[in-house]
Amino acid sequence: MTLPATGGDFDHTSDPKFFEYYSARSLSPETLKRFRGIRDQVVRLLSATGYPAQRLEVLDVGCGAGTGTRLWTELGHRATGLDTNEPLIKLARERAKRDEANIAFEVGSATALPFGDESHDVCMLPELLEHVADWQSCLEEAIRVLRPGGALYLSTTNVLNPKQEEFELPLYSWYPGFLKRRYERLAVTTRPELVNNAKYPAVHWFTFFGLKRYLSARGMQCITHFEVIDPRGRPALQRYALAAIRAIPPVKWIGLVATPATRLYAIKVRDA
Repeated sequence: MTLPATGGDFDHTSDPKFFEYYSARSLSPETLKRFRGIRDQVVRLLSATGYPAQRLEVLDVGCGAGTGTRLWTELGHRATGLDTNEPLIKLARERAKRDEANIAFEVGSATALPFGDESHDVCMLPELLEHVADWQSCLEEAIRVLRPGGALYLSTTNVLNPKQEEFELPLYSWYPGFLKRRYERLAVTTRPELVNNAKYPAVHWFTFFGLKRYLSARGMQCITHFEVIDPRGRPALQRYALAAIRAIPPVKWIGLVATPATRLYAIKVRDA
């Protein structure tokens, strides 16, 4: 969702087709499995650093219908969800009430979070940065609300990989900038079906390396998603491949290129 830095004058509405698509997709078995896996990886990462991870304060920015937010409460953590899409936030609240889950869902901007400094142990930015015009402020705000030693998770577009889910166009990640700008304009005017009727289509394309440089300069220790994967119980071939990716930089680079999304985990350095 492309949001202004002020956080106060963006459009909360959504196309009914987008709402229907997203509300159904948010409860799919694939979505539940993915969000549970990410949650468990964040907890495992914090535990490995010695951070108290028994009862975490979690902020889910760009939470949509709140599926990922609610899954944190399964483990007894406290979770808050925030999104600019008012209909989806309303749906998230209805689902939380139905499940008797005590979760606060708020409408707001990722570039001006309505929370105090160092107020959360975990900040989640799932599939968000690509939609935010001022993505830098989004990251600055996420860092601000994190406690020292806390964890940031983000997933976004990967310009290195031709596979993507943002536009219904083949190899779109590799399109030159001027052509991307053309399809961005079409997506919000005459061709909304290109982006499943999303009001704010993706306007940024990232790499792990670029985001790591940005975050490292701001006191964040970044690692790839390969470092947090639990190899236990996986087939032998997967374990060998994971070990090679972790140990050999050129193989890790190939792994990052081959991954459709940019996924990054980061710890806020305690003395930053």
